[in-house]
Amino acid sequence: PSAYDGSRPWALVIVLHGGGGNAQNAQRMTGFSDQANKKGFLVVYPNGTGRLPDRFLTWNAGNCCGYALEHNVDDVAFIRALISKLRKEYNIDARAVYVTGISNGGMLAYKLGCELSDLVAAIAPVAGAMNVDVCMPMEPVSVIAFHGTEDRHVLYEGGWPLVYYDRYERKDNSVAHAMEYWVERDACDARPQEMERGRVKIKSWPFCVQGTAVSLYSIVGGGHAWPGGTSERMWG
Repeated sequence: PSAYDGSRPWALVIVLHGGGGNAQNAQRMTGFSDQANKKGFLVVYPNGTGRLPDRFLTWNAGNCCGYALEHNVDDVAFIRALISKLRKEYNIDARAVYVTGISNGGMLAYKLGCELSDLVAAIAPVAGAMNVDVCMPMEPVSVIAFHGTEDRHVLYEGGWPLVYYDRYERKDNSVAHAMEYWVERDACDARPQEMERGRVKIKSWPFCVQGTAVSLYSIVGGGHAWPGGTSERMWG
């Protein structure tokens, strides 16, 4: 952000594009650069990998997607190295490193919560599924997830996608699966606080170990999109 001068530690938000996307459309879709300027945090938009340098890029999130999955790209190691590089170049608050992402990027956000809990304080997956086989975070991680109930690419209730462009078939876990895991892992009170704001149903588990929290924003009737963001085509 324009106000950054390195005089104090800043929070860092890593924004992961969807399958088939790139850093530029993640920046347009999410509007995080404007928010970084308004609210004072650092934001970075990394690129996944693909046959082309800047188009049709994917992340290896466990069972998705595309080129990154096919070539077994170690995107966990990539994000770890990225955080290390940024901490050397900028004054970053080590307690305030956050990861968000949509679709395939949301899936990787879940995986990073499992494998980079020593660096990442919270994850915010959007329209993603937690499909990792083993999740054993070393530290508690806060989670805030967003998912449309009518998502046809990554089904809210889990299962085989109804709309699918990747040549590698996958079966997704449900949103409830992810929430149940993190509520248990973060030792939250099992009874959520519930409220509604228009088409959004919110479940929150605020009282978890070491000050963490878990929340789910379900967009009733919502599809495969970033809530409030611009429309961008994604295939994973």
